[in-house]
Order: sequence, then C-alpha cells, then structure tokens
Amino acid sequence: MPPLDTRPRLADPDAFYEALIDMHRDLSDADSQLVNAKLILLLANQIGDADVLREAMALARQGVTPPVHPAAEVTQ
Repeated sequence: MPPLDTRPRLADPDAFYEALIDMHRDLSDADSQLVNAKLILLLANQIGDADVLREAMALARQGVTPPVHPAAEVTQ
C-alpha cells in the first residue's frame, strides 16, 4: 500500500465532524472512549496495512508529550 495520504479527502468534513460529535452525544466518558476505540479498530481493519497504520499513529502522536509526574517522595 502507498504511504499515508494526509491530503484532505473528505467531501464534507463538517458533516463528518457533526456525525462524530453526534456519535458521542449523551455518552459517559468511559463509553465515549470505548466508542472511539471501536471506531479506531474498525477503520484500522478497513485500512489493513500495518505500515500505514504505524505511520498514522506516529503522526498522531507527534507533538503530544506525556504528563510529567513529580518524583515520588521517599519516606523513612
């Protein structure tokens, strides 16, 4: 499969965004996360190419850093 194509390809991105928001309406945070995970897995299956998926994951992660946790205090 060719490399990840990041050019805008949605015919109506606003309608897609509205449908995405509607999908989450009235869900708890946990259910919303579950729905997101299911959607990701369905789309990953549709793409079907592990290299393209890894490229997409790396691109999605770019610029996002994990939170810094203060070092645990040592008590004696």
